[in-house]
Amino acid sequence: MILRRVIEHVREQNWTAIAIDFVIVVAGVFVGIQVANWNQALADQRLGRAYAARLMSDLEIDLASRRELVAYYGAVLDSIERADALLAVPRSDPEQLVVSAYRASEINFNPSARATWDEIVSSGDTGLLPRDAARLVGEYYAFDTPRDVYTILTESTYRHRVRNVIPLALQKAMRAGCSDKRDQAQRITGFMPDCSLDIEPAVVTATAAALRADPAVQASLRYQYSDVYSAHANISGDVAAIEQALSALKSTATPARGQP
Repeated sequence: MILRRVIEHVREQNWTAIAIDFVIVVAGVFVGIQVANWNQALADQRLGRAYAARLMSDLEIDLASRRELVAYYGAVLDSIERADALLAVPRSDPEQLVVSAYRASEINFNPSARATWDEIVSSGDTGLLPRDAARLVGEYYAFDTPRDVYTILTESTYRHRVRNVIPLALQKAMRAGCSDKRDQAQRITGFMPDCSLDIEPAVVTATAAALRADPAVQASLRYQYSDVYSAHANISGDVAAIEQALSALKSTATPARGQP
């Protein structure tokens, strides 16, 4: 329609009308671009809020699991200190020594919930999040602290040593009544609050004596303390990092009043 009018005006050499038509065309294109940009900006805002909400859900899961790991390794640290003290006393209670020595070798792992962040990074959409939030979330996901901790403690000299000393039957009794507490998904949530060993007391007494007789047990136990202390501290750092990231994301996940 506009093209036909322009042609007619050119034939008539109506330069004023041609100028008006040109302005109308330019204005129409400009308005169209602005509307498209505005719609894209709204779409980006909605996508950014959706990403933020999903990230917050993932981070809440991680926060709960990290707090469980902090409590877990806190209990392992307590067992290390208790085992060290009991090993230093020749006539300490055999069952307490065996239980403490075994629990001092325990490890746990909960993977990070990072699917949303990986999607954001692979899509190149980190710019849809506030700069501080993207930075904090990126710094948190840059390291997999629980996996690093798990790898280090799996190779622990103390863990290998003490589990070579403790007989299989006693290890099975520990697993059944005195070790990890698990939920329905078999995820470790802590230690059993009530410890009971269904095994002959003589086996416990002989194992306690074997632990005391092996000088490498107490020496490696002291190094185990350093590793578990670092694990506890690093995972506690994860808790603080997640809390900061969640705080930065909250304003993004909830739209301001009047926004779509």
